[in-house]
Amino acid sequence: MRIDLGTDEAPEIGLIALIDCIFFLLMFFMIATSFKQSEAGKQMELPVVLPAAQMSLERADAAPAPLAIGVDSKGKLYLDGKQVTVRELHDRLKSEAAANPGRPIRIDGDEMARYQDIVHVLDLCQFEGFTRIAMHTRR
Repeated sequence: MRIDLGTDEAPEIGLIALIDCIFFLLMFFMIATSFKQSEAGKQMELPVVLPAAQMSLERADAAPAPLAIGVDSKGKLYLDGKQVTVRELHDRLKSEAAANPGRPIRIDGDEMARYQDIVHVLDLCQFEGFTRIAMHTRR
């Protein structure tokens, strides 16, 4: 008995299914390649750009050293470590103001110094035109 299979058509390969397989393979390789690049990127060092300093701590560029005036607990005055009278201090402040009016002044007062003595030195500095005055307390 003979079975009728219909018309004899030549078998063909589904072209659409083949294109789908090629497309999936292409997508697989593209994704695998991109993963491989990200792993290589971890080993690279990122360039770091640090900001430049705006100020310098070089002595040549720094402000002039302050003129240190000391006041002890008895009201005695010291200029750069040497004891001076009020008149000598005033003369020195006058000469410093003429030479460098922007020079900073630092008043080192003993913690037991009278407030009146400190204010007197402060008044002398302001009278000569100094505006950059700092006060420091020492024991």
